[in-house]
Amino acid sequence: MATLHDLLAEHTSLPDGAALHLQRLVAEWQLLADLSFADYVLAVKSDDGSLVYVAQVRPNTAPTVLHQDEVGRRVDDPDGPAGARPLIERACESGRIEAGEPAGSGIAAIPVTYDGRVVGVLWRAGVAAGIQRSSPLESAYRDAADALCAMVVEGSFPLDEANSLGLSTPRAGDGFIRIGADGRVDYASPNALSALHRMGWKADLGSADLPDVLAGLVTDRFEAIDAAAMIAAAAGTDGRTGLPDPELALRMELDAKRASVLVRAVPLRGGGASRGAVLLIRDVTEVKRRDLALLSKDATIREIHHRVKNNLQSVSALLRLQARRSGNPEAVVALNEAVARVSSIALVHEMLSGSVDEEVDLDAVVDRLVPTLVDVSTESARVRVRRGNRLGVLPADLAMPLVMVLTEVIQNSIEHGFTPGEAGAEIEVDGDRDVRGLTVRVADNGTGVPEGFDLDSSDRLGLQIVRTLVANDLRGTIAIGPRPAGRGTLVELRVPLH
Repeated sequence: MATLHDLLAEHTSLPDGAALHLQRLVAEWQLLADLSFADYVLAVKSDDGSLVYVAQVRPNTAPTVLHQDEVGRRVDDPDGPAGARPLIERACESGRIEAGEPAGSGIAAIPVTYDGRVVGVLWRAGVAAGIQRSSPLESAYRDAADALCAMVVEGSFPLDEANSLGLSTPRAGDGFIRIGADGRVDYASPNALSALHRMGWKADLGSADLPDVLAGLVTDRFEAIDAAAMIAAAAGTDGRTGLPDPELALRMELDAKRASVLVRAVPLRGGGASRGAVLLIRDVTEVKRRDLALLSKDATIREIHHRVKNNLQSVSALLRLQARRSGNPEAVVALNEAVARVSSIALVHEMLSGSVDEEVDLDAVVDRLVPTLVDVSTESARVRVRRGNRLGVLPADLAMPLVMVLTEVIQNSIEHGFTPGEAGAEIEVDGDRDVRGLTVRVADNGTGVPEGFDLDSSDRLGLQIVRTLVANDLRGTIAIGPRPAGRGTLVELRVPLH
C-alpha cells in the first residue's frame, strides 16, 4: 500500500516543509474525526492541476459515511463522494471553510494552510445533525472539533509540540475533558471521570480547577507543578494569547498511588484568542508495565551502537598511530584514508546510540566529520569546508552509505583537488530536499577534473566504493564533472527517498 509520502511524491512537487505539515496533520486527524463524528479525506492539487485524494480517516465515535477507499482517486471521479468537487475547489480558491447545503448536513471542505498558502483540502462527510437536542458529550465534542478546524485553516493545527519521550496520543473515547478559557472544567466525559477515580479522586468534578485536582492526586510534587503549567499554557490562562512554546511538553505521564495516566493537552485558539483547551486522559497502568520491558530492549540496542562506536574509534586510533610511524608515503595515504572511512562509520553509530528512532541527522554528522577529514589530509593546502542548505534527517539504512559516500567525495577533493600550498581552497557541501528525493552537491574551487575523466572506468579505490554504494545501497545516481560557474569540480548525488 502506498504511503502518504509516496502519494505526495507521485502527484505533487510540494516543498519538504509543506509535505511534513500534511504528514503531521494526518498523524493527528483521528482526533478530529472522532470529535466531528465524521469521515475525512485529504485532497491535494497534483502537478497537472487535478485534485487527488491522498489520505482518509474514519471516526471511532460514529458509523462511517464513506464506505469505499478514496485514496488515490481523483476528486472529479464520478464514483467518488458526491458533491465534493465544487466545495473542494472553492475552498482551494477562497482559503475558507466551505460548508455543504443544507446547513447542518455534516458536509464541509476545510482548506489546509501552511506558510500562508493552501496546500491541501480536508473533505468532511458526517451524519447530518438530528432534530433532537445533542447530548452534553456530543456538544462538547463538536465545539472542540470546530475550533480545531479553524486552526487547520489558520495553519496552527497540528501543533509543533515537544514529545521527547515519544508518548502516544490518548483517543477522545479514552477520556475527554473540555477546559474553558478561564481554566475551569466545562465538561468531563464518563471515561475521564473513571480515570480520575482510579487515581483516587472521589468527589464530583463539576467546574473544579483541574491543576488543583491533579496536585492532590499525583505523587510527585514536581510532576504536579509541570502538569499545572501544561494545562495553563494550553488553556491560555498563563497570560499568553498565542500558541504554547514548541519546547513545552503538552503530553505527560502522571503517576498516582493507585494508577498511572497518560495526559495530553490540546490548545484551542482562534483569531489570536484562546478558546480554552481539550484534555485527553487515558489509564495506562497496565500498558506501562509492558512498556518498561520494551524500553529495556531499546536501551540494549543503543548500548550496542555505543560499544560499536567505541571499538571503531579504537581501530581508527590504531590506524592513525600506524600512519605516523610509517615511512612509506603510499602507506601513509592508504592508512589515512582508512582512518577517515572508519571514523565516518563510527560517527553514524554514535548518532544512533543517542537516537530513539534509528534516524541520523546528516548535518550534525557532516559538521563533525569534516575536521577529521582535514586533519588526516597529507596535502599542505589549507582547505575550508562549509555547508549550505540542510541535508536533513535520514533513516540509518540510508544515512550509513550516504555518509560513506560523502566521506570519499570530500576526502578525494581535499587530497586531489588542489595544488599543495594553494591559498583560498574551499569546498561547499549543499543540498536540496523534496518529497521525492535528496540532492547533495559537493563543489570545490580547485584544479577541476582531469581531461578524459570517466567515473565508470576509474580505478581509484575511493571512487569504486562511491560507485558501488550509490548504485547498490542508495539506488541513486552520481555525476562528477567541471563546476558550471568558475574553476573546480562539482559532484552531484541524487538519492530517492520513497
